[in-house]
Order: sequence, then structure tokens, then C-alpha cells
Amino acid sequence: MKRLCLILAACLAWAAAPASARADGVTMRVVTVAPGARQLEAAARFDMLAFKGRGTIRFRTHRLAGGWTRWQPADDDAMWVGDSDRFEVRAPSRVRAYEIDSPVTTAPERRVASASEPAIVTRAGWGADEEIVRAKPVYAPAVKLAIVHHTVSPNTYTPAQAAAIVRGIETYHVKGNGWNDIGYNFLVDRFGNVYEGRAGGIDRNVVGAHSEGFNTGTVGISLIGSFQTAQPPKAMQDALVGLLAWRLDVAHVDPLSTVVYTSGGNAKFRAGKAVTLRAISGHRDTGPTECPGAAAYALLPAIAQRVAATGLPKLYAPTVVGVLGGPIRFQARLSRSLAWSVTVVDRSGRTVAAGGGNGALVDWTWSSPIGVKGPFAWTISAPGIRVATGTIGGGKIVPPPPLALTDVSALPSVITPAADGTIAPATLSFTLSAPATVTVKLVDVASRAAVQTISSGTRPAGPSTVQWSPASVPDGSYQLVVTARSGGARATRWADVVVDREVSGVSVSPAVFSPNHDLMFDTATFGFLLARPAHVQLDVLAGSQLVASVFAGDLAAGANTIVWDGSGFGPPLPDGEYTAVLTVDGIAVPIAVRIDDTPPQLQLVDRPSLVFSVDEACTVRVVLNGKTVLTLNESPGTFQVPASGAVTSVSAQAIDVAGNVSAIVSG
Repeated sequence: MKRLCLILAACLAWAAAPASARADGVTMRVVTVAPGARQLEAAARFDMLAFKGRGTIRFRTHRLAGGWTRWQPADDDAMWVGDSDRFEVRAPSRVRAYEIDSPVTTAPERRVASASEPAIVTRAGWGADEEIVRAKPVYAPAVKLAIVHHTVSPNTYTPAQAAAIVRGIETYHVKGNGWNDIGYNFLVDRFGNVYEGRAGGIDRNVVGAHSEGFNTGTVGISLIGSFQTAQPPKAMQDALVGLLAWRLDVAHVDPLSTVVYTSGGNAKFRAGKAVTLRAISGHRDTGPTECPGAAAYALLPAIAQRVAATGLPKLYAPTVVGVLGGPIRFQARLSRSLAWSVTVVDRSGRTVAAGGGNGALVDWTWSSPIGVKGPFAWTISAPGIRVATGTIGGGKIVPPPPLALTDVSALPSVITPAADGTIAPATLSFTLSAPATVTVKLVDVASRAAVQTISSGTRPAGPSTVQWSPASVPDGSYQLVVTARSGGARATRWADVVVDREVSGVSVSPAVFSPNHDLMFDTATFGFLLARPAHVQLDVLAGSQLVASVFAGDLAAGANTIVWDGSGFGPPLPDGEYTAVLTVDGIAVPIAVRIDDTPPQLQLVDRPSLVFSVDEACTVRVVLNGKTVLTLNESPGTFQVPASGAVTSVSAQAIDVAGNVSAIVSG
């Protein structure tokens, strides 16, 4: 079959009539192109672009003041492209394009709410369209960490264009993605301006839509620009430090701490997976992306150190454990040794208990009397810190949170048979803000008809999963539509899935290889079965960036293999995680593969007790007194080799899963 490739431009035809949306001066035009469509048509002016589709999407634009730009990979978010009148896209399948015109006005003014709060451009300041916001904000009980992103816009915009970029992103997030509001909690431009993102209160725990599966209890901050190779400028770094220092202090989070977060589910971490994250993490730590770019990501440890040293002293991790009528323990950490105090007051403000001490650790217990009734307000304070406050017992009844349905995803999203012909079920994941009656239906994308009801019943608040077996449905594109109802409230979201039996038994061996020409695991072999002759393409991506085109051509039915030697378009690809995308007649199947060309580091830590250390999982061969005595499978860290009798000589060597061999250590 012929290779599916779209060439979409201001000179292209749309498969369906374009839809338009207007948001307070921001115009968005949505166009859909069927595979292979090529017909000339004039396009409207735009300055931002976004794309949705399967496989690698690359594009270029024709500038009003110049010629065509270079080809570049599309990002998940809306991208600033400047004044343009047409564009071209290359993609292996159907593409939906979003042309956004966000007029440039004037640079907005910032405001400072308090001495400790950074200067922030409010939503009114950058011109947010409050009429398109779909629902009231949802709040998390607490903020646990911050996640840093970048918008993948060019780094040459003006202050006025920065505000236009924020307006365009809001329109795309709401009108294009179907989100309630702009996804980020804050944005920062290259001039050091901080923009208020999702509405609901800059110092409140507003749940955004910036990191699938990790939105609740996190604050999402996006750097306006592209920072894969370029470093964020000093003004942007300084503004990010000031914003993080203030916002994490409001949440009493130590910027140098780590947090164990339970994933709500995405393509990198299944729902329920416990993930250890830094208090200041990059988007790539939580999902399958290169965001916030390699250059910005490399700066995050230094940023965290600067944040920790800004605005001292600080109070971290206040906790209160116990119930009224018994001991109630108050604990916290201080950034340095201080005189601290804990105060408990009743409804009238009368102090009922108080304690204090000196040091960097707050630890005091109130022996509350039996039969005492609340509510009581407590405060932990020390000179110069932002005090921590809360309540114990009683108080007014807090209404349940508004119904929200978030983090909807299906894994895998492209479902193919195994080598034996069986099809494993897919897992649909989603998160509820409140208990609700949930119905999950399978809808055919082409006909918009419901094919089957997969699940229906009451589910509690929090992450949920539903298993779906596609065995009884034909090949095609579907949506798993989730509808939640609670009282009079209703929320609907969906996840796209594709069933394709044309290709099956997709595998890669080895999944970790070292293309260093040592004749050991130098290549990765991709195997698959084709039900009929088909056009096949194998590309390799690093995050969303195309780094290698391994194969493109027609293959016969039956078993097929494609070998990749690890090479890319330019210099040898570095060690790291990659996604190989096998596209069969327009259906893309992602396959995880890793390049590891770095030998393990093996050390003899203590000769008398035969204690070694190794920096990665590997197999260790140990020779004692000139004889090989054992081979160990060891995890990263230290390990001890058992021995009986005197040991006059010892040597060892490690080999990792990619076949890299360490230097021999001896003693």
C-alpha cells in the first residue's frame, strides 16, 4: 500500500468544513485533513499553531514578512509561530490542525499582593477570557510539589507577544483540548514576568491540567519558550526562583525534599504506581515527554538550591496527629534553629493550650482533656517565618468538592494482538473529585454510535480503573467515553483507542542495547507479524522529537523483522530512553527501547570483608584465590561476597543488561 503522508498548507484542502472559535479577540480555526488530501485553498492569518494526530508530526510556516521557516517537530501544546498565512504538515495519518490568531496588544502590568509575593500579571492583566472557562476551580487538600514545563515557543518574542501567547494557550487548552481553563497554574516569560494561569487563587491549591496523572496537589509552572538546547535567560531563571520560593513556602514544602506521589495514570506510569519525585520536578519526570527541554531540566537541581536559600527562614511539613480527648502531637521542621511556639485557641480566640521550644525541630504534644469539643484553631510560629495554621475537630460542615473527572487515559491506546493471536485487555484510568455513578461506553469514532456499555456503577473519589477487552469489536478507531453523575452534576471525558489486527506480536530484542561495535547487543531487532502485505515505517523519537528514520517500505504478510543499529540523523545518539514508532498503513504502535553504552562502575569498597559497590543492575563475576567461585545478580548499591577460609586474592568484573563490561577490580 502507498505510504500515508499529509502535505498540509495554506494551499491544502480540508476533509471537513473548518470550525472556528473566538475568545475575547483570540480566533481559533480548526481544520481536519484526511490522509493523502492535496487540494489548494487559501488560509487565514494566524500566529499560533497546534496539531493533534498519531505518529510524528512535523510542520513549517510561511511568514507574512518572509519565506518559509525550517521544518520542526510539533509539540503537544499551542506553539507561537509569529504572523503567518500558511503552513505545511507532514504526518503519517489524519491530522487536526488549530490555527490561532492571538492579537498582540500591549505588555501587561504586574501587581504585588504582599511583600513576600512576587510581582504577578493577573488574568485580567493578560486578558484572560473568563467567559470560555467551563467550570469552577477544583482544589486539592495540599500542594506537594512543583512541576516545571516549557511551551516550545520561539525565544525571540516581545513582552506584548508574551501576553498574546498566554491568551492563545488559554484558548487552545479550553477550545482545543476541552479543558476547564488554561492548564498551567503559572507561566513565566523571558523578561521575568510571571503570569497567573488557571483561575481560583494564586495562593490556593488549584488543580490544573498540566501533567496527566499528576495534576492534583501539584503546581504547574510553564516557561514561555523552547529550552531543549537554549538555556532560560537569567531574568526568567530569577523569576522562576522567586515564584517557587514564595509558592512552596505558602505550602510549607521543602524545595530540596522528595515526595512519593501515587500516579493517576498515563503512558509512563500506570494508575496506582508510587513515583518518587523531587519537590521541584520537570514534566518529563511525570510523563512520556522531553519537557521542559534538556537545558532547562539540567538547571532544576541548581534552581532548587537557590529556592531553598531564598526568603529564609522557613517552616516545612507541619503535621498534627491525634484526636480531641487525648494527646495531640504537633511537629514541623525549620530551615534553621529558632525559638518556636505552638498555640491552640477556641472559637472565641481564647488560648486553651500553648507550648514552645528552641531548635530546628518543632515537636510538642497537647494533652487535650477528655470530653472537650472543638473546633480549635492551632498556629505554629517562629520569628520571621510564614506561620502554619489549621483546625482540630468540630467546625462547620464542609460541602463535598464539585464533581470533576480528570486524568482520563487508556493504556495501551493502540491495541494489537500478541504473537499467539490473543489480545490483552486495555486499562482505562480516570480520577473523580467526589463519589459518583460512572458509566463507561465504547463509541465508534466514524459513526459516533455507542458499540457497548463496558461498566456502570458507583465509584469513590480518587483514581479508578476499568478493564476493557477489545476481542469482540472489529478493527477501527474508538473512544472510551466516561460519564460521571453526582446529584445534578454531570461530567464527561474520553480516551481515544485504536484496535488493529493487521499487525501483531510486536516486540523488540533486546529492549536495552549498546551500539558500540563490541559484537555484544550492538543492535535492536523489532519483530512483528503482518496479516496482509502492508506499507511499514519505523521511526525513533526522543520525547516528541524525531531522531531516526530506520525503515520505510512495503513488506509481505507473515513474520517480519527490522534491525536498528542505534544511529540517528547526525552524530551517534546518546544514552537514554527512546520510543520506536512502528507505523503500519497509518496505525502507529509505540515500542520502548533504551540505548546504554556506558559500562557499569564496580568498586571494591572493603577488601577484608569483600564488600563491593555497583552503580546499576548487572551481573558480577567474582574470582577468589584464582578460581571463579560465583556469579551474582546485583542491584545498584553495596553487596558482600561470602567466602570461607583465607582470601589471598580477589578480582571481579560486572556486565550490565546491554552487554557493557566494567573494568576488572582486584585486591
